[in-house]
Amino acid sequence: MGFTGFPDEAFLFYEGLEADNSKTYFGRHKQLYEEAVREPMLALADELAAEFGPAQLFRPHRDVRFAKDKSPYKTHQGAFVDLMPGIGLYVELSAAGLFTAGGVYTKAPDQVARYRAAVDEDLSGKPLESITGSLEAAGYTLQGERLKTRPRGFDADHPRIELLRHRSLHAGMRFEPEPWVHTPQVRERVAGTWRDFGPLVEWLCTHVRGSELPPR
Repeated sequence: MGFTGFPDEAFLFYEGLEADNSKTYFGRHKQLYEEAVREPMLALADELAAEFGPAQLFRPHRDVRFAKDKSPYKTHQGAFVDLMPGIGLYVELSAAGLFTAGGVYTKAPDQVARYRAAVDEDLSGKPLESITGSLEAAGYTLQGERLKTRPRGFDADHPRIELLRHRSLHAGMRFEPEPWVHTPQVRERVAGTWRDFGPLVEWLCTHVRGSELPPR
């Protein structure tokens, strides 16, 4: 069956999970999760795969081993197209609506070093400045982990100091659960934003790449 949109029950499921993030709640509503959340997301990912590549759906369980928050479940369902390790395209469903993004999410030391070297160099840094400026002008938000001050080795008055502060960088846009989220229009909305993220993701794949360090 093709993608037909996300039903109301998907958003109601996450509203309930936010109010009662427990194994009891999830167990009682597991079939609802499968039918209203997971299966439609799989169908959406399948229809986007021809243009963007296969997406991996994240598990609903949180890794709480080292977390202060011991809530067992994520209050969203995400899917990620991994174009290079940690670099790619993302879509997320939650009670708040839909969220799409594209960029680099990992921050291994070698990736951060390559990123900052490329931002510092005019030949590669100016194009990134243009790309991110165009995304912001189109209504996208730049996100990612970043330093509060300048990174070591760079002047505070560097023309791209705001970009240099980033350790990870992605652009995103959030959509409230309006009527179109219940229709196949979701596919083109997501695809449209992913196309917009294309220049940013391509820049990151070229200059940052996946980490070359051995797993810790």
